[in-house]
Amino acid sequence: MSPSDVIVTTAGLPAGAAPLMPRDGVIVDGKVAIPPRLDNLEAFRRWAHSDAYPESGWISFLNGAVWVDTTMEEWLTHNQVKEAYSVAIGICLLQNPIGRKGGDRMLLTNVSANLSTEPDGLFFLWETMRSGRIRMVPGKRQGYMELEGTPDMILEIISQTSLRKDKEVLRELYWKAGITEYWLVDASPDPPQFDILRHTEQGYVRSPAVDSWQVSAVLGKQFRLARMLDPLGHPQFVVEVR
Repeated sequence: MSPSDVIVTTAGLPAGAAPLMPRDGVIVDGKVAIPPRLDNLEAFRRWAHSDAYPESGWISFLNGAVWVDTTMEEWLTHNQVKEAYSVAIGICLLQNPIGRKGGDRMLLTNVSANLSTEPDGLFFLWETMRSGRIRMVPGKRQGYMELEGTPDMILEIISQTSLRKDKEVLRELYWKAGITEYWLVDASPDPPQFDILRHTEQGYVRSPAVDSWQVSAVLGKQFRLARMLDPLGHPQFVVEVR
């Protein structure tokens, strides 16, 4: 693996920068050690299930390139936004349990798209699991540590270090994976930007929106991201559902 195969998106090292390259691998930002010969999807998956895989940082294998982000997750415009979507989808599923949602820190792999990553959220219908389009991969020691296949929905919250990855690279790979809906959120501007991109033969296209309401055919609901201020004057986000 050459330095050009590793894309680092951290505050200290911009995308395309070449980190230290020792003989036995790559050290990113002094925190993440990437082993040598990590040039294919199966090698990445073996590493991800090993004890050597880092416990912190965001690492993805995206069509031959290893993307690493060692920055902390911003609380107001990323962590709390992700939580707002989790709550809204959770309430929908309590009312109509048509499938299961997944949170972050869960590895999703799609072999046909040459993709292995940890999305901010995902959802699959029960029928999708029954049909084998997605399956749970057992961990080496306990439970299930990975999903393989094609979920029905993917959620990504854009951050400063993930702009290109979320808007360009993952958009193409999620489409190649056949994921029906790609929910893409940028909470930094006011008003925040929220799009539900639906899968077509030509690529992802934005679903029609009325008064910022986005239509999800997968969940059979409309969603809207609202920005307000909490009692301390900080941004607070709520995902409305109808």
